[in-house]
Amino acid sequence: MPQNLAHVALVVQDYDEAISFFTGRLGFELVEDNYQPEQDKRWVVVKPKGNASASILLARASNEHQAKYVGDQAGGRVFLFLQTDDFWRDYNDYKAKGVEFVREPKVADYGTVAVFKDLYGNLWDLVEFTDGRP
Repeated sequence: MPQNLAHVALVVQDYDEAISFFTGRLGFELVEDNYQPEQDKRWVVVKPKGNASASILLARASNEHQAKYVGDQAGGRVFLFLQTDDFWRDYNDYKAKGVEFVREPKVADYGTVAVFKDLYGNLWDLVEFTDGRP
């Protein structure tokens, strides 16, 4: 039975500022933004442009416990891995748009990678695989 990762929830402080970062700085597409009155929240989904199968559910923290994890969902480790078909195009574009890189580009056995922060401080790899990884 085939399976697919559909969404990854990313806890955010504010829907609109998160949408702005992901669509404006990273160039993601806004897939859905629907208000759910029964829960007084929005269902907000963004995804990288292209044939990405997984998307990110931007989930606003709804209590103090959840708010503690905004920006630290992986305990300081890289949390998400954004694969690109042209590392230098995207790296230079992101730098020009003010995305903060905390580890400069490195060529490794598997490809070229650099680590950046999202608007809340979660760490991401921007990576172009050259070893045949999907």
